[in-house]
Amino acid sequence: MQVRKICLREVHMALPEPFETSFGSIQDRRILLVEADVDGVAGWGEVTAGENPFYSPETVDGAWLILRDFIWPAVRGREFRSAAEIEGMLQKIRGHNMAKAGLETAVWDAEARSKGMPLWRLLGGTREEIPCGVSIGIQSSLAALVAKAEKELAAGYQRIKIKVKPGWDVEPVEALRERFPAIRLMVDANSAYRLKDAPLLKSLDRFHLMMIEQPLEWDDLYGHVALQKQLETPICLDECIHTEAQARAALELGACQIINIKLGRVGGHAVARRIHDLCQSRGVPVWCGGMLESGIGRAQNIAMSTLANFVLPGDVAASRRYWAQDIIEPEVEVTRQGTIRVPTSPGIGYTPQVERIEKLTHRREVLE
Repeated sequence: MQVRKICLREVHMALPEPFETSFGSIQDRRILLVEADVDGVAGWGEVTAGENPFYSPETVDGAWLILRDFIWPAVRGREFRSAAEIEGMLQKIRGHNMAKAGLETAVWDAEARSKGMPLWRLLGGTREEIPCGVSIGIQSSLAALVAKAEKELAAGYQRIKIKVKPGWDVEPVEALRERFPAIRLMVDANSAYRLKDAPLLKSLDRFHLMMIEQPLEWDDLYGHVALQKQLETPICLDECIHTEAQARAALELGACQIINIKLGRVGGHAVARRIHDLCQSRGVPVWCGGMLESGIGRAQNIAMSTLANFVLPGDVAASRRYWAQDIIEPEVEVTRQGTIRVPTSPGIGYTPQVERIEKLTHRREVLE
């Protein structure tokens, strides 16, 4: 196989309402799509970098440059047997995992399409239906938060995750536990706390949360080791895990009991599978986090979530939670039982709506 050309598109899509985390609020998304021509078969991937370097050092503008000036030259004209080899072809480029994943996942889609099989089957997935949870941003009031959670639970979602930050933590959790004593509930701090905040985080133990996601700084593995020793609630690492080696270190040091796997953060399906397998061998559950993706990135997440150790509900929710109209057909839907039925058509299983994508495109570049 050979990547004959790639097309980069930046599309602009608006969320129905602002989504607030500990590091800011976002409503208007700039999304970088990668369409890869692999021997005449088109595959689609998405770069999950944000508009700013607050969640990750990567940004949409930086990823565009890396794809154009470094990733494309690294794969141009090179033969490979499977999409799994793309990771090795990009190994000399340090970091920039989200940019790498944009191309790597597109090649996986193309390979699956060329073989006439669903991507999830090509990846080794076993689940034909995946459990879904939702992520609720920081709200204007406790009443608004409870109402939002009630709406999502009525829609069937199996787990509620809320974003927290200093000053918006214990009270919102307490309000939800009082209203919904038995639901699966977790919090995500996006690195908003420091080790000195351990007593406050310890106070969340009484609410029997599924996990506290990434409470400390994005690169503070040692701090999480020290914090987990003080908590009954499992810590889940997100921003700290960019490689298989970091995942292994986190598990061996006791920095966490759960890992959130995001395709963009780790560099694509090949690394994600290895982290999945590592965690499975240690009896550590994993789940798939969301990055406000379009339907293309969402479809890639669905395929990854069919692997056997994705036993916890992920952030892979219905298209309509995020977009008035998505850019795939059919749109992603969630059953009343809070699951997504995995598509059986070739590749990602959804058809990119190229005409709509072009209307939303603000810049485009073809590399061949």
